[in-house]
Amino acid sequence: MKRYFWITLLAFLLAALSAGSAAAQQPTPSDDEVNAIAKQLFCPVCENTPLDVCPTQACAQWRELIREKLSAGWSEEQIKNYFVEQYGARVLGAPPARGLNWLVYLIPPVVILGGVYVLYRAMRSWKQSPQPETPSTSTEATREAPQDEYIARLEEEVRKR
Repeated sequence: MKRYFWITLLAFLLAALSAGSAAAQQPTPSDDEVNAIAKQLFCPVCENTPLDVCPTQACAQWRELIREKLSAGWSEEQIKNYFVEQYGARVLGAPPARGLNWLVYLIPPVVILGGVYVLYRAMRSWKQSPQPETPSTSTEATREAPQDEYIARLEEEVRKR
């Protein structure tokens, strides 16, 4: 009976230790998971360089920070908010649609629609056939009488010869 008691106690002890170590070991996020977030952030040090491709040591540390935050259970939005709090909204790949930033999302479609409208109107006017001109007495009179002194003098010289 003692033997059975010790075996059972040992089994429970081993089970508790393995469960505790399994709970303590959280899976480390893959590089793809880290880069999915880093791709949406820009390096605060380098100009116009996404965090996932920046070769500086600082960016490597920030990618490692993202990995740590993911391991701790942070969501993508929480990590982005953390970087915005630390470095400002300029680290975001896409500016938030608030304040004057919403113009970034509004102006391009408006300009494109305006351009399509102008192009449509221009093509309609090019497609219309030209109106035939009706001869009037004023145009016939201008044909007979030269409009310019120089042309009148030139015609006189030609008639003299």
